[in-house]
Amino acid sequence: MSTKALQFDHEDQFDGSESGKTFKQLYIIGKELGTGDFSTIYEAQHKQSKVDYAIKCVPRKDLHPSDAVALQDEITALRLLKDCEYVVNLYDVFDEPDTSYVVLEHTHGGDLIDRIIEKAHYREEDAREVCRNLLEGVKHCHKKKIANRNLKPENLLLVSRESDTDIKISDFGYAKKVLYPNSLRTQCGTEGYVAPEIISHKPAYDVKCDMWSLGVILYIVLGGYRPFRGSPDEVMRRIRYGEYEFDEKYWGHVSNEAKMLIRSMLTVDPEARISAVNALRSPWINADPSDLGGSLSKNQEKLKTFKGKDKLRQVVKMVMAANKLQSLGSKYRAFKDF
Repeated sequence: MSTKALQFDHEDQFDGSESGKTFKQLYIIGKELGTGDFSTIYEAQHKQSKVDYAIKCVPRKDLHPSDAVALQDEITALRLLKDCEYVVNLYDVFDEPDTSYVVLEHTHGGDLIDRIIEKAHYREEDAREVCRNLLEGVKHCHKKKIANRNLKPENLLLVSRESDTDIKISDFGYAKKVLYPNSLRTQCGTEGYVAPEIISHKPAYDVKCDMWSLGVILYIVLGGYRPFRGSPDEVMRRIRYGEYEFDEKYWGHVSNEAKMLIRSMLTVDPEARISAVNALRSPWINADPSDLGGSLSKNQEKLKTFKGKDKLRQVVKMVMAANKLQSLGSKYRAFKDF
């Protein structure tokens, strides 16, 4: 990504929303980058600066009230996390009659899993460096009392093609400010990554839910497959009771320190679950490279299967916000095991 983009500030050099001009007066919209529950992400260039951004476009017509609240929560979280090098930067927001435009940092390195698959040689040391950076990002979020609540591999983006470890957390659509301990109640997240306290019948949870999701991500990055698999009901049961294992075929060559850290993250009791601060002090994160496992090439092949099936089912969201379930009459959707 351009250094210029990192230094760019609407208030400092170029016109932004504060100028009174509309979004389309200031930006040229380019190709579509992706879609969300109620938004579409486009590439766009600021006409004056010639800098590229990722623009989250949210049509305001027929926007469900819960989605409007979620959008404002996301903006609030990103503003609090501004300038954290491990979080995609928020630059501007245009609230116009028909559409809200959220101007975000545009990364160019693709998502984490695609990069791992592309690499000719992937080692435990590479995975460790990625995890260290993610932990730094999550630590910063938690220091600001922000729970992301939807950490998953496709939301972890590499900044450029030149680095395999310079990574950013990109999606704060479910993010929420934690006003006091265990103040969160909404059942939300993505199947397979959601923490057990969120899917309990009487959820009351905190920022530690992100550490569980990060444990799932680390398991996938090192092992090449998900820790919790099966039918939707079986996945839910296994998450509730923390039932998973390290298959010797894929984990025999991974260091015990890495598995210890995963176990401390995938701890059902959030009070006993490791924090980001303590995870950064763990033996694995601080181990000498010579003490880590070597090549993960066999696991890379397994990861290709994971990625392919993940794309086929479009990351089915099994746990939805409670108010959406009521208003839309949604049911948990089935998905194929892998």
